[in-house]
Amino acid sequence: MRIEPEILETADDVGRAAASIVADGIARANAEGRTFILGCPSGRSAQTTYAHLAREVTERDLDLSRVVIALMDEYVVPDGESFRPVHRDQPHSCIGFGERDIVAPLNRAARTGRHIPDENLWFPHADEPEEYDTRLQSAGGIDIFLLASGSSDGHVALNPVDAPAWTTTRVVALEETTRRDNLSTFPTFRGIDDVPQFGVTVGIRTIRELSKSVIMLALGEQKQEAVRRLGSADSYDPSWPATVLSECREPYFFIDRAAGALLETAS
Repeated sequence: MRIEPEILETADDVGRAAASIVADGIARANAEGRTFILGCPSGRSAQTTYAHLAREVTERDLDLSRVVIALMDEYVVPDGESFRPVHRDQPHSCIGFGERDIVAPLNRAARTGRHIPDENLWFPHADEPEEYDTRLQSAGGIDIFLLASGSSDGHVALNPVDAPAWTTTRVVALEETTRRDNLSTFPTFRGIDDVPQFGVTVGIRTIRELSKSVIMLALGEQKQEAVRRLGSADSYDPSWPATVLSECREPYFFIDRAAGALLETAS
């Protein structure tokens, strides 16, 4: 199914629109007395969404005590015959990002007693990655998964080019294009050699089958090609993994005007 992007004026407008949908979902889950699972990327694309979601929490007095933040990936490094996550204090740690940039601001916005519990920050483990899909499925699936596309190769989470549609959570070797994209995401990297070569990531099937709804976010002129590829896809294309968007249930596609420039030129 081809997903038409909704072009909003600024990155802030994109964040406001996405956060409103997430806040509506949390409010419904609270009214039903159930857990709400939000799938979250690290990096720049969802930052305005997280900021506006914190404002929604305060303005609506949302209870976050049953909210789960499910991270989509983490960088890992070889450790003997296995892998271990990078230390969460490192700026590029996705777990650290989840603690500092997602959970902490949301909890500051919530009233005492309505915070996200520490144990509700979920993330995949490199030693048993398949258990992440089992955990998500057992919990009823991801209510809303926030997604972003790599600028140069269309990676989604850390799924590389040519990732099969059936993939679940697993450890992957990162392509150089993905690693170079992350030089911009995390300016603390001094060069390509600083960027880890492996990651544990949710799979294409994880996103497609375990999400009840997804919101693809694309901001800035560096995402123009990503927007063009995503907007023209009517099914999953392994050469641009973020096209999984086209096969997800209840998809939203929000972009700012800078990211949509190629679409406006074509029209």
